[in-house]
Amino acid sequence: TAGAATWTRIRAYVRRAPGTYIWLALLLLTSMVVRHLPPDVVDRFLQRRSTNIHNLVRSPGRVLLTSALWLDGGGWPYYALLYNVFHVPAERWLGTRRWLAVLLTAHIGATYLSEGVLALAIHTGAASRSAVNTLDVGVSYALAGIVAVLTYRIASPWRYLYLLGVLAFYAAPLLSGRTFTDVGHFASVLIGLACYPFVHDRPDEWSPIAPLHTRPPVRHA
Repeated sequence: TAGAATWTRIRAYVRRAPGTYIWLALLLLTSMVVRHLPPDVVDRFLQRRSTNIHNLVRSPGRVLLTSALWLDGGGWPYYALLYNVFHVPAERWLGTRRWLAVLLTAHIGATYLSEGVLALAIHTGAASRSAVNTLDVGVSYALAGIVAVLTYRIASPWRYLYLLGVLAFYAAPLLSGRTFTDVGHFASVLIGLACYPFVHDRPDEWSPIAPLHTRPPVRHA
């Protein structure tokens, strides 16, 4: 039947990027939990899972993992869209292990770089000491790293236009706001670009104009 065929296609689509969809499922569950908690409870709940300076000193492994299982703004449907646009093609291209290696490198590296900048600001008096407990949860550092590494998936010359767009998108907030999360996002992009050794041997460059060169089969009467 049509319904069974559709379900088969959906399953096949999901199975080609299992890591992405497991992550999305976990984010959906945690988003539902947050939605049913009072606002003051949510703040305390997320603070325990935040990769702020205080938690990174006390239990870095725990918070680096748990912080990536909660969303800080944007809503689950928004991230579901972004995951399908960026994480799904990246996981299919790289394979689940390399995809996971890239996103973890970006998530962990950008977290320590951004919190290091914040710690320096506290030390020099540019930020309050209370900033050691600043809430920092979410998946955006990992996403930025994957967005950047996809540069190597795109054929030239489109690759350079994509890269220019990515750099402009993440550099603009850094130049105007210069918060520690802006530093983290731009650092994630640089880390993603530095992951070239993970991807240099992956085949199948993608060109946005490739479909224009694909001619439909000629039908003979």
